[in-house]
Amino acid sequence: MLVRELRAAPAVETHVSRVHLLERDVFKLKKPVDLGFLAFRTLPQRLAACEAEVRLNARLAPGVYLGVEPVREREGGAVVDWAVHMKRLPDRDRADEILARGALGPRDLDAVARRIAAFHGACRSDAETAKFGEPRVVADNLEENFLQVGATIERYLDRHEAAEVVAWQRGFLRDNAALFAARARDGRVRDGHGDLRLEHVYLRGGEVVVIDCIEFNERFRFADVCADVAFLAMDLAAHGRVDLAERFLASYARAADDFDLYALVDFYGSYRAFVRGKIAALVGAHAAARRYFRLALAADRRQLLTPAVVAVGGWIAAGKSTIAEELAAELDAPVIDADRTRKAMLGLDPTKPVHAGAFVGAYDPRFSERVYEEVLRRARVVVASGRPVVVDASFRSHAARAAARAVAVLENVPFTFVECVAPPDVCRARLRERATRRDVVSDGRLDVFDDFVARFEPVTELSRAEHVIVDTTRPLATTAAELRTHVSTWPERFVS
Repeated sequence: MLVRELRAAPAVETHVSRVHLLERDVFKLKKPVDLGFLAFRTLPQRLAACEAEVRLNARLAPGVYLGVEPVREREGGAVVDWAVHMKRLPDRDRADEILARGALGPRDLDAVARRIAAFHGACRSDAETAKFGEPRVVADNLEENFLQVGATIERYLDRHEAAEVVAWQRGFLRDNAALFAARARDGRVRDGHGDLRLEHVYLRGGEVVVIDCIEFNERFRFADVCADVAFLAMDLAAHGRVDLAERFLASYARAADDFDLYALVDFYGSYRAFVRGKIAALVGAHAAARRYFRLALAADRRQLLTPAVVAVGGWIAAGKSTIAEELAAELDAPVIDADRTRKAMLGLDPTKPVHAGAFVGAYDPRFSERVYEEVLRRARVVVASGRPVVVDASFRSHAARAAARAVAVLENVPFTFVECVAPPDVCRARLRERATRRDVVSDGRLDVFDDFVARFEPVTELSRAEHVIVDTTRPLATTAAELRTHVSTWPERFVS
């Protein structure tokens, strides 16, 4: 590539790069800067960064990064710089552009969540990456942010607000150090993306492509997966779509089997917003800096949607999962279901059948009790973060329903038990149809149906205010409208 050809192409400037846009190609050059956390002063440094960018971005954008090209003043001349060569992706496919058109919907965020969860599942996770999730390393990152921003933050927040956000981040990390350390030990700290925001996400015909991960500093890429997830959620909130942010979190938590991230997501959202505010302030984008610093401040505020525990139960094939999914969509809340939790505890894929007789093996009452304990532990993590949760299980006993209600009581939030009912013949027909499919998570089968029904304890212990019965043979839209009268959903302006 020649310098004159690059100069003839339109260019976009960032604080570290110059991106030249051709009709079908993009050439991205590193600026010769040293900002402390990155060093591109020398030609070898820029070459190494370009090579790392191509290698690392192949993980989430296969076929987009085409290689590293030398840049010369003239044909056959000496190399004066290096450029990352990329395919040019259509702007119309970029998530922030789709959102601006009002076309970014919940199913898009579900697809992104599944893609990121699969990506994180395949990312490097070892003793070296784990160190970057330890409280002392996270604390170093916080203090670096505070030092680099300094008194500049008071241009965007008043002195008390600036002190509040700093104190809250420090205090949260101090008070939850054991949780950060536990996630590092449990393999939740990975070689992730590091800059997961809307303008880096492309949606093309059902395919999710994510570009521009951080290549220049492992310290910003090696992090708890929650830091990546919180970044995109924060960016959605910054664009005024808190509902889509919550939908993304819920979808990711299920896809990654990581509901414990709810305990940290507001902290990492504040941290990421602070970083974005810092960068915006450095480049003089004052409106953006103010918006991000205010988001960093707001992370510990109560969520817009009332936290609650909604338990959905009933017979096998009574329609529990359908109703749970509908409620979760209304609330943009995570669904924690006993079937997936059971499979995760057994180390199995969610759709792997576990065939056994009624109430034996994986469905032995003692193991089922452990499953319910884990389901409700996860639910409490979600509710403790100030969000609603939907729990999908049979809840066939008084004790199981009482345990779900106790979570709500302990967290001082509303409790609703939605009992799904359908005639036995309808349930049997559903089970026969289910047996023909391979994508089913539930292990409920026709041969255990009668035994299950015989052991189901009628709901007599709950008040009418806490117990809602829904006939799942009716149209789903009718049932959903009825449920909205019992469960607090999003304010009207957030409904897509």
